[in-house]
Amino acid sequence: MNYGHPLEFGTFITPDSAAPDRTVDLAVRSEELGYDLVTFQDHPYMPTVLDAWTLMSWVAGRTSRIRIAANVLNVPLRTPAVLARSAASLDLLSGGRLELGLGAGAFWQAIAAMGEERLSPGEAVEALSEAIDIIRAMLGGTGTAATYRGEHHHVAGAQGGPIPAHDIPIWVGAYKPRMLRLIGAKADGWLPTLDRMEPGWLREGNRIIDEAARAAGRDPREIRRLVNISGSFSETRTGFLNGPPSTWVDDLLPLVVEDGVGTFILATDDPDTMERFIAEVVPQLRQAAELALPGGFTRRPIRRAEVRAKRREGIDYDAIPASLADHAIEPGDPAYATVRSTYMRGGSPGLVLQPISTHEVVDALAYARAHPNVPLSLRSGGHGISGRSTNTGGIVIDLSRMNRIEILDEATRRVRIEPGARWKDVADTLQPYGWALTSGDYGGVGVGGLATAGGVGWLAREHGLTLDHLRAVEMVLADGSVVRASDEENPDLFWAVRGAGANFGIVTSFEFEVDEVGNVGFAQFVYDATDTAGFLERWGAAIESAPRDVTGQVILGQPRPGQPMIAQAMIMVDSDDPETIIDRLQPIARIAPLYDQNIVIIPYAGVMANAAEGYHTGQGEPLGHSALVEHITPEFAADAARLIHSGAVYFFQVRAVGGAVADVDPDATAYANRSANFQIAVFGSRRRQLDTLWDDMREHFNGMYLSFETDRSVERLHDAFPPRTLSRLRELKARYDPDNVFRDNFNIAPQRTDTASALQEAGISR
Repeated sequence: MNYGHPLEFGTFITPDSAAPDRTVDLAVRSEELGYDLVTFQDHPYMPTVLDAWTLMSWVAGRTSRIRIAANVLNVPLRTPAVLARSAASLDLLSGGRLELGLGAGAFWQAIAAMGEERLSPGEAVEALSEAIDIIRAMLGGTGTAATYRGEHHHVAGAQGGPIPAHDIPIWVGAYKPRMLRLIGAKADGWLPTLDRMEPGWLREGNRIIDEAARAAGRDPREIRRLVNISGSFSETRTGFLNGPPSTWVDDLLPLVVEDGVGTFILATDDPDTMERFIAEVVPQLRQAAELALPGGFTRRPIRRAEVRAKRREGIDYDAIPASLADHAIEPGDPAYATVRSTYMRGGSPGLVLQPISTHEVVDALAYARAHPNVPLSLRSGGHGISGRSTNTGGIVIDLSRMNRIEILDEATRRVRIEPGARWKDVADTLQPYGWALTSGDYGGVGVGGLATAGGVGWLAREHGLTLDHLRAVEMVLADGSVVRASDEENPDLFWAVRGAGANFGIVTSFEFEVDEVGNVGFAQFVYDATDTAGFLERWGAAIESAPRDVTGQVILGQPRPGQPMIAQAMIMVDSDDPETIIDRLQPIARIAPLYDQNIVIIPYAGVMANAAEGYHTGQGEPLGHSALVEHITPEFAADAARLIHSGAVYFFQVRAVGGAVADVDPDATAYANRSANFQIAVFGSRRRQLDTLWDDMREHFNGMYLSFETDRSVERLHDAFPPRTLSRLRELKARYDPDNVFRDNFNIAPQRTDTASALQEAGISR
């Protein structure tokens, strides 16, 4: 019998309160030797042992790789809801290294002495079953409060707490049939001690567990079989696990081949025994098992039935590449809540793949291409204002784990950045060198989406767009090939990536030439904007007439009832000289009465440290529009004021562009609308009213910045790209992505001549 689980090995160490340092040292040594797992007994009523949970937390802090478990936790003395929150916390803090071993309780006299009710064997099984249900509910990552009422345990609206770093498996230590049936119905692993069982009992236990699993609609392969073992090494064999290493292999191999054991946990406090087992037994046992069961350990673990039940139609989950299996997140996984949505959009994808290398991106794309009728979204940091980096029922390739930042050459200020890095982290890395890279205005935005679309940020008027500093990219094309693009290599592709990159491939690294930027002046003003049109006109004039080292933005929204209309402005001055900063800011400060002001001299990284931590929890569909305008004319200001006061928008933003952005030849990059001095972004909740008012303003627009636009109609492509630019992009799309694999983000359809394709490009279906 074989359940397909790769062989793993652990240690079982006595948590000796008389020698705590030695206990921890043995755990650390277990990691150094290459063990997969270290475990500790849990007997809270014994004065001679350390508390298991406290010990596991300490060991987690002293190690970096090895997984940690109790062997097993005494559930009658640990409230299930609190245990679940503790488990989630420790798993998160340890980077996903906690395994949850549970037991129904033993030594009931001691348990009763601790204040807990003495249970009969049947009641103990029922209580453990209820505890597992509560723990599952608390660790489920659904974001909803857990409610459960049983005979022994209950919760009433308990909050689940932190989401664990991985789907924590629940192992149960058990021997008797009722407990074994519970394992089959609900647990992820069976953890007995071998020397307590009679011959053949392991096989019989497997039979009971497997029957119970099938009766519960589960696959028996979901359940890992683990055993605690102990023995001693000697020159001659004197009994089971007593003899030279070769006899240990002979003793253990049948447990693998005939009884399906996937994990052996060596109970010993002797470092020499630990070392000899891992060095002399484990390699031989692995080799012997592979010979006895060729290919028997290459199958990936079967996910729990509860997880499989939430899978989406149209996605072949069993075909997920092996390279991505460990970081593929399904709707039934606890971590799903952390990846389903973006900053402003609630999503419900069927699968989120999180590659950590270019090779894995190739695998992820090949897998996505095998699902041509399933939506595909690409994600870097997950900010995704336009909402396109998540979907419903589709596949998301999430690059957030590809977040390395590397200094390539200090002399030329050349840096390499992966797409999942956040601009906050980029700024922090560059700051010690006295460097910065203009990069949007929020530190939580990912590099990939912004750097391929444009990059309007705090230094734009002096240093241009983010993509203007791009010198080369490595990217995966639609056919899975990996190419480098620069002015010298694949220059047409490099041209397209700078402004329309999401249509042409997945950039896996960017090479930028960054700027020398020291401390900067950063001002925050709160204005009286009662005269909204006049305020906007004066703001535009002040920014346009300011020196290029000044870049800023202003935000307006609906005033609260009985409150005046206010405008919040943020301005950066690329100087650390107080007199220069004040001189630059005074004309801007005078455009309207000020309610508040704050001016500081701060590193650029300090400004970009405005990112909230944690995962995105957007809900619904964002409604936003974007435009570029050359000047804030009286006519534009009047129409903008009417829009702001209509009640259709809750956010109206004017960001400065112009300056160095306009110095670049509009034909040099796919981002071509460079004559504009301002970028406008609005968000609202009344679609029909907002669309009508926005359409009335189109006469003022001179292009569009696509990162803030949620309208997916074909007409918006003509706003984002001038005719000559769009024509060239379509030609290149036909060359690099003829099958239109990358179609979810402002899709530029490949240029074709057939009638059907022409109709498709025009947005007409037949």
